[in-house]
Amino acid sequence: MKELVETIAKSLVDDPAQVRAEEEMEEDTLIIRLTVAKEDMGRIIGKEGRTAKAIRTILNAVSTKSNKKALLKIVE
Repeated sequence: MKELVETIAKSLVDDPAQVRAEEEMEEDTLIIRLTVAKEDMGRIIGKEGRTAKAIRTILNAVSTKSNKKALLKIVE
């Protein structure tokens, strides 16, 4: 799932080299921390958070199909 989030993010930003996704488990939830360049935060979050919500929706669909729970956190 980390690769999926990275691929989506890299296609949206101006500086794909700065995109990093890290996975970590907390209890029964997979947390994916997405880090992008400060200049690209607006592109990842989108107008009124629509882009971030769309990425979370895709992640939720993939994780549900795998019978897992996943959460996306976007950090600078």
